[in-house]
Amino acid sequence: MSDDTIRLVTIGRMIRRRRRLLLILAVLGALVGYGTSLVFPPRYTASSSVLLPGAWEQRELLTQAEIATSSVVVDRAAATLGWSGVGGSELRDRVSAEVSDGNIIKISGTADTPDRAQRLSDQVAQQFVTFAARVSGDGTDPEAASRPEELRQLVVRTSRRITELADTADPGQTVESVQTRTELAKLRTTLQEAINKLDQADPAAGKADMVVMGPAPRPAGEAPPTRTQLIVAGALLFFLLAVIGHLTAARMSRRLRTEPEIAAALGSALLGTVDVPGERPPRRPEDAGSWARLRRLLGVDVRWDVPAPQTSGDEAGRRVRYRRVCARLREQAPAPRRLLVVVPDGDEIARRAAGRLVAEAESDRSPSSPSKGSPELRVVEVSVARPLVPDRDSESGALVVLSAGSWTAGELAGIAEACADAGHEVVGIVVAATVRARPTRSVGPSPDEGAPALAAGGHVAGGSV
Repeated sequence: MSDDTIRLVTIGRMIRRRRRLLLILAVLGALVGYGTSLVFPPRYTASSSVLLPGAWEQRELLTQAEIATSSVVVDRAAATLGWSGVGGSELRDRVSAEVSDGNIIKISGTADTPDRAQRLSDQVAQQFVTFAARVSGDGTDPEAASRPEELRQLVVRTSRRITELADTADPGQTVESVQTRTELAKLRTTLQEAINKLDQADPAAGKADMVVMGPAPRPAGEAPPTRTQLIVAGALLFFLLAVIGHLTAARMSRRLRTEPEIAAALGSALLGTVDVPGERPPRRPEDAGSWARLRRLLGVDVRWDVPAPQTSGDEAGRRVRYRRVCARLREQAPAPRRLLVVVPDGDEIARRAAGRLVAEAESDRSPSSPSKGSPELRVVEVSVARPLVPDRDSESGALVVLSAGSWTAGELAGIAEACADAGHEVVGIVVAATVRARPTRSVGPSPDEGAPALAAGGHVAGGSV
């Protein structure tokens, strides 16, 4: 898995084999979302629109939107509302303003009830219009406000007087009279241009007063995130975190999956691959605890990161594989001898394969078998955490049987070192794979898979020998 690309089929297999755990985690996430909704009460948002007539540039509209949410406007709205325990600093986080199309500023207020949200947005809009009018000069000193108008009236009277002087000038066509009328016309034009520039310099020129476009509509539903959204988001978040966690763990897994890697870790040659029909493993004494029952309930006692078992041939084809392994053992050890079959503790597939292999070796040594040189096999299970192999007695080597994708290189190296410490040479490796069995056909007596492991020299646990 660590070197493979994560595909949709891998995610689908993980969801199918971990559906109970993922469902429980999704329910847990939904409960967390529900608890979050209780901590944060529901909120309602109402919006009020303010129209700014006239010609406004975009930056000017943005400035007005900032003014609408300024501390001056919000503090005045809070003082007018008079809500107990709610000041301008609290309302400042509940008020927002944005520029819409058509010179419209949309002011939104959020509160814990629809009525409060409506009143808040209306009051902020009204205070904004009042404050903006004062800033533009509508509420300033009357004397200062009347000065531009007095200047315009003075320019009008001056222009009229210049016209009268031009009419009363010498009507002749002398050079002096023409120059006089020309100078008076230039003076009148200069005064008119000055008053036009004064009008353009006035920030309030050409811009009418702001208008609140009616009261804010009462909100019909909660503002996001709603309780339903929090529940769904919690369930989805926990589900995605569980999926990502599974994929990350599989991606970082160091378990060996290929036969060359396993052979290199144990430092021996691969004798063959055998098939074990997939079935529910028998209940073991260590599986009776509460933790084991919880694992079975959640479905985490079954590996998800291994491909689905392939369909194998019939019983005759599976038996041929075991016989070929026994034949290779005879080639490596021509004289009859005893071998220790080492199985990692907890590898149920390897244990079943070892039992079947022992049965085939017993069958080869029967008087009716043409080949009577198969070694005698004895199965021992060795703990991978603290591997301990029985000392060399009558056995002259060790045969390691294990399943692919279950153990790391360090764990297999520990088993090889334990065999060397006990004086056993690892003569070969057998890899067991789970397959889906087809209906069997009659090909002669088929030995039992479980009993021969005990009949071929006894079962010895790795930690007790």
